[in-house]
Amino acid sequence: MGVTVSMTVNGARVSADLDPRTLLVQFLREHLRLTGTHVGCDTGQCGACTVHVGGRAVKSCLILAAQAEGAEVMTIEGVSRDGELHPMQAAFRDHHGLQCGFCTPGMVMNAIELAQKHPNPSEETVRAGLDGNYCRCTGYHNIVKAVQAGAAAMKR
Repeated sequence: MGVTVSMTVNGARVSADLDPRTLLVQFLREHLRLTGTHVGCDTGQCGACTVHVGGRAVKSCLILAAQAEGAEVMTIEGVSRDGELHPMQAAFRDHHGLQCGFCTPGMVMNAIELAQKHPNPSEETVRAGLDGNYCRCTGYHNIVKAVQAGAAAMKR
């Protein structure tokens, strides 16, 4: 027995009949083909699946698609505008805050919310704010610099 789920994803109204056990990350990747949201650990520990639901960073492997009923959902595909990278995306590129890129979408989504709450974040604030996002390639030093630069650019 299915459930009909409707929400707005990246500004577009979407609706689908789903198995009630469908996770939000599965809905985004498999039904909407928004594959920028990555599945890393399936347990909410790595943060690769982070998206915004109602303006808050959420690990989409931990919630059912039905829990996002009626919500505004933003994925990494929705943060750029008119072909221009979001300031946080540009900062990750410019400050070498990524290597393989697997964790980057989740890092960026979490960093955007962090910068909205802390427009001038200290290194400690950034490190604490990204605590639930894991990168196996970098030493986080450049990620911290990228988030601070992205926060500064978002203020402009």
